[in-house]
Amino acid sequence: VQLQASGGGLVQPGGSLRLSCEISGLSLHYYAIAWFRRAPGKEREGVSCIAPSNGGTYHVDSVKGRFTIARDNAKNMAYLQMDSLKPEDTARYYCTAELAPCSQLLNGYIRPSSWGQGTLVTVSS
Repeated sequence: VQLQASGGGLVQPGGSLRLSCEISGLSLHYYAIAWFRRAPGKEREGVSCIAPSNGGTYHVDSVKGRFTIARDNAKNMAYLQMDSLKPEDTARYYCTAELAPCSQLLNGYIRPSSWGQGTLVTVSS
């Protein structure tokens, strides 16, 4: 499986970014897709996830109401719309695709097997 995240950059606080993830090497229909991030000096944490079946979405509390996750199985793509960005959102963002429940991906019970290079998001004035 190959994971290519893109769309990161420098944005001012309160601004928006849309991250994209191109996933190849598997059929997305059966996979949960999750976004993780690693801030400088911190451990990688799960941010948002979208389930394969009903498309249910899950977000950690720190991004609820600000981030939206979406998927397009036909295009093998996933997206993370990030609004009202804060300096604490600064991190390298990674996408993953796993045969696992979103809850277990986001709480760290299941560790994704592939990460890709990620894309850097910097929120600063």
